[in-house]
Amino acid sequence: MIFSKLWDLLVAFSRASNLGFGGGPAVVPLIKIEVVERYHWLTNAQFTDALAVGNALPGPIATKLGGYVGYQVAGWLGAFTTVIGIVVPTVLAVILLTGFLMKYSDSPILKGMLKGVRPVVVVLIAQTALDMGMGSFPNLTTWGIAVVTVVAFYRLKLHPALMVVLSMSFGLLVFR
Repeated sequence: MIFSKLWDLLVAFSRASNLGFGGGPAVVPLIKIEVVERYHWLTNAQFTDALAVGNALPGPIATKLGGYVGYQVAGWLGAFTTVIGIVVPTVLAVILLTGFLMKYSDSPILKGMLKGVRPVVVVLIAQTALDMGMGSFPNLTTWGIAVVTVVAFYRLKLHPALMVVLSMSFGLLVFR
């Protein structure tokens, strides 16, 4: 039974990592599809919480989400398996494809492919944000946090890390 879970974790996170064109935020929707919709390891609310905590910590989001989900599903071995599933295929792809991409970086075919995939990535990120947003604003206080964040980010130019720390502190005081 544990080997079946570990195999599913490895496949799910390898698939998400390898298809996550653009890395970082672009891989989050693919991880969400695997974790919430395909395997039902987490609910949408649990995934949103994991993503929020993951974004508050340093490092790549895919490995943090993988480690968290893997641990929830199969303990430390699950966390290790998901991180392997995220990192190893990407490292191999970089090693094997870098020469090819450098050689053909000016190719109209490659440029066309990249232009074609960008809108899909944006839609995937927007869909994930919408899904997560639906459960993230249950009351006026959370809407207030969102409005203050937008103002602080775009008008006051506050650093996102500072906004995360301030919002966590506010949440600690208000939502305990």
